[in-house]
Amino acid sequence: MRTYADYAWERAAELLAIDSPTGFTKNAAVWVHRAFSDLGYDAKLTNKGGVLVDLGGPDGDDGLLLCAHTDTLGGMVSRIQSDGRLKLTGLGGMEPNNGECENIRLYTRDGRIYEGTLYLHNPSVHVNDDYHTARRTWESTEVVLDEDVNSEADARKLGIEVGDIVCFDPRTRRTASGYLKSRFLDDKLSVGILLAFAKYLKDREVTLPRHLWVHITVYEEVGHGACASVPAGLSEAISVDMGCVGDGCQCTEHDCSICVKDSRGPYNYEVVGKLIDAAKREGASYAVDVYPHYGSDVDDTLKAGADVRHGLIGSGVFASHGYERSHVDGVCNTLLVLKGYLEI
Repeated sequence: MRTYADYAWERAAELLAIDSPTGFTKNAAVWVHRAFSDLGYDAKLTNKGGVLVDLGGPDGDDGLLLCAHTDTLGGMVSRIQSDGRLKLTGLGGMEPNNGECENIRLYTRDGRIYEGTLYLHNPSVHVNDDYHTARRTWESTEVVLDEDVNSEADARKLGIEVGDIVCFDPRTRRTASGYLKSRFLDDKLSVGILLAFAKYLKDREVTLPRHLWVHITVYEEVGHGACASVPAGLSEAISVDMGCVGDGCQCTEHDCSICVKDSRGPYNYEVVGKLIDAAKREGASYAVDVYPHYGSDVDDTLKAGADVRHGLIGSGVFASHGYERSHVDGVCNTLLVLKGYLEI
């Protein structure tokens, strides 16, 4: 399975190079659609902008849906200031204190792309007496463009307007020791995992015991990702999303995390039990955890009224919603749990 874990990372790294904050996901969705289609699967772009993939299996009422999302955190121009610097509003759970001094790309409506950096206002420690104590908020930070801009009029001459999308540089890399580091591993790493699982099924010519779909959603970060495009014949839906690494959690970057409860309530008891049994059968390293500040695609599926049992797994991710880190071991163990869950 390690070969497929490496493949998952390679595809995830390609996807991470495509900017796709919530509301600006078309290019990423087109890439995902092509990636599944190139593996020989029936993939369709939904009206909402996601990708629904039929991996095959017998028809019936016991189908399984696997969800991941390709929308990420980001920003949007909310105000152009008199000096030409830009105030932002966050997309998803982007935190300004996490984005300070990060390079950005700004996309205008007419297709132009500009670079810049998110700074604290008056960011030099040599002249700002309050630098160390200033609270980083969207009001106290601003984008400084890498253009000769000194006024609101200068910015508007570049085609920049309120509503333009601001994307943060993911800074993607893999270390020699197998650590995977990037912004937005949540949840592009899981998209890579599902692509790798689909490739595994195709390469091994696996006969699926139940009908299997994949839904790559594009609005998870704002809470309505998988509430639509739910195929008929489902009995279960499982989010493949990041596992939480941090105080109070058992998971590490090397594990597959199995969530028993998040901020919206417990996951289905029977599904969680089957996920744990699958991990044990496959010899996968796993952890069972509660995520106190979390919501998933399949939470949205249930909230929309779908009559399905739900679960949540994923490779452990450190520093979630920041500069995130996982490990190829966690990817491999997540693939093993998926394999074991389908008993293939």
